[in-house]
Amino acid sequence: MYCNISVLFIMELIGTAAFSCSGAMVAIRKKLDLLGIVVLSVITAVGGGMLRDVLIGIHPPTLFMKPVYVTTAVISAVLIFLAMKSRRLTRFLLETEYYDWFMNLLDAIGLGAFTIVGVNTAISEGYEDYLFLSIFLGVITGVGGGLLRDIMACEIPAILKKHVYACASIAGALFYVIIIGYVPTDAALIFSASLVILIRLLARHYKWNLPRCNV
Repeated sequence: MYCNISVLFIMELIGTAAFSCSGAMVAIRKKLDLLGIVVLSVITAVGGGMLRDVLIGIHPPTLFMKPVYVTTAVISAVLIFLAMKSRRLTRFLLETEYYDWFMNLLDAIGLGAFTIVGVNTAISEGYEDYLFLSIFLGVITGVGGGLLRDIMACEIPAILKKHVYACASIAGALFYVIIIGYVPTDAALIFSASLVILIRLLARHYKWNLPRCNV
């Protein structure tokens, strides 16, 4: 049941970088300074994992014991900041429909990676018999950073309004716990994360949404 650390580590770094970049994009659009960009990026990148660790009693949380994740988030944020110094790129990404497309892609990658990392953490900590807890920890790891980002940026959290955002995370987490006993762990990680990403991309393309009250 234990994951090949190299695959897990790569997924964590990919998720960290993707969420960090999405946090930086929101911060830049909100016209925050460099410190504000870095802070929002780091919160987005490691916030979900921090919430997960607090819930299951991993103290101190992993982000403090393994600074590679915060370091990756900071580097990603600074690179986005430097890239967005170009007026042409800033105008292209922030003032056109490409902003939503780019943000959706970043969120999809981060959500897919961290959802499965969260479920895997629950399993490795001995909670594999608690299906609901494992799935919940996967979802909170996936959506937690974006939730904190949106709250700090004074926006309605994406999980409450965006195209099947949390539902994609739930589907990936459930798929992982179902197939983990039948396929190699590395394959289960990759397939499950890919499912989350695919659902998110399809949801945006086809405008999938849960029912709403028209008032």
